[in-house]
Amino acid sequence: MSTSRGDLVRWQFDLTWALFEYHLERLEPADFLWEPAAHCWTVRPGPAGTWVPDWAQTEPDPVPVPTIAWLTWHIGWWWSAAGEHLQGRPVPPHTEVAWPGAGAATIEWLRDLRRQWLGHLDRLTDADLDRPAAYPWPADAGHTVAHLLGWVNAELMKNVAELGQLRLLRAGT
Repeated sequence: MSTSRGDLVRWQFDLTWALFEYHLERLEPADFLWEPAAHCWTVRPGPAGTWVPDWAQTEPDPVPVPTIAWLTWHIGWWWSAAGEHLQGRPVPPHTEVAWPGAGAATIEWLRDLRRQWLGHLDRLTDADLDRPAAYPWPADAGHTVAHLLGWVNAELMKNVAELGQLRLLRAGT
């Protein structure tokens, strides 16, 4: 039995999401802003009650340890950008993607991004998978929508593993 590229990407996404749900279901509001190290990236209160993520144009060395808050914001940012790119709309800069805050609001935001992403996946044809994609790499990189979908799965898997490890560390302290 053969599996189409779209079905394989969807299977991989669903597997990764199931791993994510394991941790999302167990997150407590206090988990989000727990700082696991002195050198970390998080989100901080900003003007008018918004949250501002730590950010650098060039990745610092050493790389800061992210908080769960920062990771959930990061997932929301790149996933929002990927969805906009798939729809042919401009990719929002990181400064325009707001983190909803610790707890249920962020979890629902991420689940809503999942629902939107599944809608994108369900509409893609094999021809769509072969279209050029210029996110998250330069337009001249020669990548396709299929590459973008593979990148989303890999990025989500990496971020889920990071978030899960932080949650487990916090629970064990």
